[in-house]
Amino acid sequence: MSSMMEFGSEYTAEESLKIEQEFSRLKGKCYLDHAGTALYGESQLRAVQELLAGDLFCNPHTSRTMEDMVDLVRYRVLRWFNTRASEYELVFTSGTTGALKLLGESFTFRSPSSPTETAEPGAFVFLRESHTSVLGMREIVQTDRIHPMERTELLQALQRSGDSTPVEDYQRTRPSLLYPLALCETVEQSGLDGYDRDKFHVCLDAASYVSTSPLNLTRYKPSFVCVSFYKIFGYPTGLGALLVRKDVEPLLLPGKRYYGGGTVKIAMSGPGGFHVKRDTLAERFEDGTINFLAICALLPCMDTLERLLGPSPMDRIQRHTFALARYCHNRLRQLEHTNGTPVVELYHDSAFEDANTQGAILNFNVRNDDGSYVGYAEVACMAANHSIYLRTGCFCNPGACQRHLGLTDTDILRQYQAGHVCGDANDLVDGKPTGSVRVSFGYCTRPADIDQLVAMIAGCYIRRAAKGPLASRANIAALYKSYDKPRLVQICLYPLKSCGAFRVERGSGTLSWPLSSTGLRYDREFVVVDEHGTAVTQKKLPGLCRIRPTIDLQLCQLTLEHPDADDRIVIDLRYPNHEQERGDTERIQLCQTKVCTDAVSGLDCGDEVAEWISLALGISGLRLLRQSPNEARLQKRTAKELSLNNQAQLLLVNRTSVRWLGEKVDDWGAHEQAPPLDALVQRFRGNLIIETTRPLEELDWRRLLIGDCQFTVDGPCTRCQMICIDQETGNRTAEPLRTISREFGGKVRFGIYMSHVNLEPGAILTCGDKLTGLIE
Repeated sequence: MSSMMEFGSEYTAEESLKIEQEFSRLKGKCYLDHAGTALYGESQLRAVQELLAGDLFCNPHTSRTMEDMVDLVRYRVLRWFNTRASEYELVFTSGTTGALKLLGESFTFRSPSSPTETAEPGAFVFLRESHTSVLGMREIVQTDRIHPMERTELLQALQRSGDSTPVEDYQRTRPSLLYPLALCETVEQSGLDGYDRDKFHVCLDAASYVSTSPLNLTRYKPSFVCVSFYKIFGYPTGLGALLVRKDVEPLLLPGKRYYGGGTVKIAMSGPGGFHVKRDTLAERFEDGTINFLAICALLPCMDTLERLLGPSPMDRIQRHTFALARYCHNRLRQLEHTNGTPVVELYHDSAFEDANTQGAILNFNVRNDDGSYVGYAEVACMAANHSIYLRTGCFCNPGACQRHLGLTDTDILRQYQAGHVCGDANDLVDGKPTGSVRVSFGYCTRPADIDQLVAMIAGCYIRRAAKGPLASRANIAALYKSYDKPRLVQICLYPLKSCGAFRVERGSGTLSWPLSSTGLRYDREFVVVDEHGTAVTQKKLPGLCRIRPTIDLQLCQLTLEHPDADDRIVIDLRYPNHEQERGDTERIQLCQTKVCTDAVSGLDCGDEVAEWISLALGISGLRLLRQSPNEARLQKRTAKELSLNNQAQLLLVNRTSVRWLGEKVDDWGAHEQAPPLDALVQRFRGNLIIETTRPLEELDWRRLLIGDCQFTVDGPCTRCQMICIDQETGNRTAEPLRTISREFGGKVRFGIYMSHVNLEPGAILTCGDKLTGLIE
């Protein structure tokens, strides 16, 4: 097994300490998504604040001083990429995507010597393993000669081009645009086999590359380079650049038709449309007022990295992150199940021997000991449960995803038809992964972060002992003693979303609970939000579960208690009467938040409640909102009315299935003990807790009768890391999420969603009600 001694540090002990101090907010967290965004240092942010607070920054259209400062940043950025203003022009954009879009709209595919519409245009050639933003250029480039190429196809075409008789440069008259990841000089000098008259100009999407590697535009000189600065510095976001080599500017100028404020010398509003554009490329292409404050912030961002790592920080960052990637690759490759099969399937094209050909990114999937895949969504849930930040999916690069996963075009379409779309959690279709797990490293990443990742994978997915075959509903009934007829044993509602449960059960003083148009009356009517108005859940704040609610239906009151609070607080559940209590109504603040991507309106419950919740949880600025009664929230598929719950009106959990699952857990961990059945049931946060004659039979139901009430089954509940939170203490564990994934072939599903049918006025559910599950 590799050890940390095999990692040769690029930094001195003093440098490592300085970097660690820059990221004190990472204490207890493992950030492995630097390809998603770099992290900004604390002194970097302070320097930005001091810069902006220390002077007056005006609109550069009216301030020559500000215009000069923007140009200073422009020259400094060019120097960062080892070039100068005499070689490249720099146009500020909203990011790499904005730069690619601008280039696609402006590039002229016809030769200036043959500008007529009848002349055959040049070609737009790109690798199939390109970012989605490059694929989108197909829709806007002014040519119908659009050719995607496989990586091997491009290399072979370059080889054939080099072996054949050279085509004179003057014969290559059609301006063409090529998007490769490398080989810039070869392509522009030798052309491409099969494109004899095409003069290719290379566009380099450098967003990922420049995040951890130096870009030397003195050595390699592509025609166009697109970058995003948050990938390098973490801040500012929404700012990037298009670098244009000076000699190819004429290919862009005719194609840029739109002009905005600041890009013309004169513009007349008459019918002739007379206008004269400014002289330089940047002046013509930076429409309107540029993001000048963000541009100025780049100065302290560059200064910070140079202060921490010296005059050539990207060279050192490249060596550091490559060593981390190689270390992680070796650690993951050595993980094996007890039967000798690999735990991790790695996707890469290099052997991790050269920092110039391999970046600081690893892609992989986890496999069970029987060879089946673990869905990436489940790995992401488990990682989040261990405070590990990583990325999953196809990362806006469908071509590379398809090649490494061995998927055909037919497979991709079949996955789409099965409901999978970019960015969702539908990670396995017919047992095949639809994406992978990605970890990526930055200058603040430590070997200990990789050790934490490897320990999580080993602890969660290497089985220590076999406790029987995988789940088979056809043959497990005999393992369980038959109970009485299936029955409803407990009713749970969660008045505050993500907080503790109010349980209706024998011994609780009440056995029945009324239904409402949204499910159980008062279930998830309230939500805790932070100072920004964002809904807070146990994923971010596990301690929410320690807020314990009780409801008195006769008094129409909700009482909240917390073990760390000296007192309790009582909330009146009656909405103010608009006619009799107009003064109170006018004091109610209507707020907006989001629940499961839905924008919802909420009534603020006031300062007293906000102060109690903030003190109880030890976090300032929290407030309590109640769903507005004047704005219905509807389930997308069925149009049923919802409260602030996630997917459906009700969630049903079977105690018998939970008991079966608990017996399947191999190991609760060195510091964990198997929880009592009731505590394990609570983790699934069901509304209706039932008990049946055999486990998992609820998965076959399509309709359900409980007492006199009818329900439809809306489908299985897809689980997240919240089921790994002990609902009494708020402590996190690794189980039962990993066992669910293993027993159900990578699908993290447990419990079923339900909605009521033909709800009668005054309908109630009572503990002890008999139930009938219908499978037709």
